Amino acid sequence: MSNNDANNENKQPTNFIHQVIEQDLDQGLAKVVTRFPPEPNGYLHIGHAKSICLNFGTAEKYNGECNLRFDDTNPSKEDQEYVDAIKEDVQWLGFKWAGEVRYASDYFDTFYSWAQHLIREGKAYVCDLNAEQASEYRGWATEPGKDSPFRERSAEENLDLLERMKTGEFDEGSRVLRAKIDMASPNMNLRDPILYRIRKATHHQTGDKWCIYPNYDFAHGQEDAIEGVTHSICTLEFADHRPLYEWFIENLPVPSKPRQYEFGRLNINYTVTSKRKLKQLVDEGHVSGWNDPRMPTISGMRRRGYSAQAIRKFCDSLAVAKTDGTVDMAQFEFFVREDLNDNAARAMCVMNPLKLVITNFPEGEVEMLTAPVHPQKDLGDRQLPFTRELFIDRSDFSEDTTLSRKKFRLLVPGDYMRLRSAYVIKAEDVVKDDSGEIVEVHATLIPDTVGENPPQGMKPRGVMHWVSATESKQATIRVYDRLFNVESPDKGEGNFLDNINPESYSELTNCWIEPGLADAAPEATFQFEREGYFAADRYEHSAGHPVFNKTIGLRDTWKK
Repeated sequence: MSNNDANNENKQPTNFIHQVIEQDLDQGLAKVVTRFPPEPNGYLHIGHAKSICLNFGTAEKYNGECNLRFDDTNPSKEDQEYVDAIKEDVQWLGFKWAGEVRYASDYFDTFYSWAQHLIREGKAYVCDLNAEQASEYRGWATEPGKDSPFRERSAEENLDLLERMKTGEFDEGSRVLRAKIDMASPNMNLRDPILYRIRKATHHQTGDKWCIYPNYDFAHGQEDAIEGVTHSICTLEFADHRPLYEWFIENLPVPSKPRQYEFGRLNINYTVTSKRKLKQLVDEGHVSGWNDPRMPTISGMRRRGYSAQAIRKFCDSLAVAKTDGTVDMAQFEFFVREDLNDNAARAMCVMNPLKLVITNFPEGEVEMLTAPVHPQKDLGDRQLPFTRELFIDRSDFSEDTTLSRKKFRLLVPGDYMRLRSAYVIKAEDVVKDDSGEIVEVHATLIPDTVGENPPQGMKPRGVMHWVSATESKQATIRVYDRLFNVESPDKGEGNFLDNINPESYSELTNCWIEPGLADAAPEATFQFEREGYFAADRYEHSAGHPVFNKTIGLRDTWKK
């Protein structure tokens, strides 16, 4: 996808689900109800952002409702931390769920009564096969399974065993409750799937009330039915589960009959979105946490300086199709840069300082200059203290006076350069230490050149950013890049961890910023002129200890 395509507002991406909904509305559907159903076993990532935008955005488009519901059926992997983080991410993206937050655990009593209903109808049974035996009995994709020897237990015996499972009488793994469907079905999901497992784990919502927990497949469709969901939108891996979803809906006394629709999940190159692998990155210390700015989590992208608007525009630009696909990271970064270019304030930061002494400017004097907050928007002005001693970036000076003015816009001895929003200066001399390294550049300013052209014959080679050496504030700058250095880090030979980019993070402490930046609000974003886009760290930035994270460079340096 080219930049022109990404920026073409008249081109609407394909969305087959909206086509289905519009047909349903034409046929009399009263209200669209969707849901976003995360499992609270990790932080949300960019793939979830697409699902959030699709579910909540669809409800908004058709004046419907979208529920936030946690599918909390596996307490051994879940945590309240994840619940809180997910709620915060959805709100930060700008969406509001209908009513109160919902949980699968809200319906555990109903699920249990429906499990008893299936038993009474002869459609569920308690099975004593261990995991190895159950796998053997299940068969293969090309070979039918065989019935469990416990499949024909009486309803009375099954009801008694299920109740004893519920009260904790049996060990984990010793028994499960299974639906009685078809062990010869070509769809493996219909070969007497498990409805309940024994799990003696404390639940973050229900405490120790339950010793058995429903499987996701048994809970999912029934949650939708209880909540009156009309369009249950899932990613493509659930397509083979849809017959089971529909079997439960048809065989249980549910109050409504939702329909499941599957769309291709979002994959982006140069990253991984497997929760297991993201958790491994965190647990093994390859990143600083779920909100590390290199992580594809929503909280990580937020901390890095990506805006909710940029993420939503990117997600809305993607087709909602029935096939999986991989999106180039550059396509996502286009929306990030576009948003920051439009909205980030401008500022100056010197990240590799070299002292510049203006020899004809009085010692101790501070002249306040003004510069626009944004060159294309009326966002006011900012104040820049100008002093005798300044910092410039070391890479902006060269002693080589033979360098082409057209090709090398560097300050060189005997030539002129404009300081951004300040004077034109002329480099005169350098001071070196005992090792021969330049420690100071001495220059003179050309009077009356703030906002004005210099006299004829004094044309500057270019424009250079700077800060006052005495009035600026020292800051910590964290430079981030893509976490992985290959397009498909979790494919091919070897461990995905082998593909971590060793240059994905560095920290610079000898950096100097305009004094006003120290008071920036956490998460405020800036274009540091000629350096890239940066955000004040959400957690650690303060006036006494400024910390900025590099969001993204001014241009794509990963182009092939």
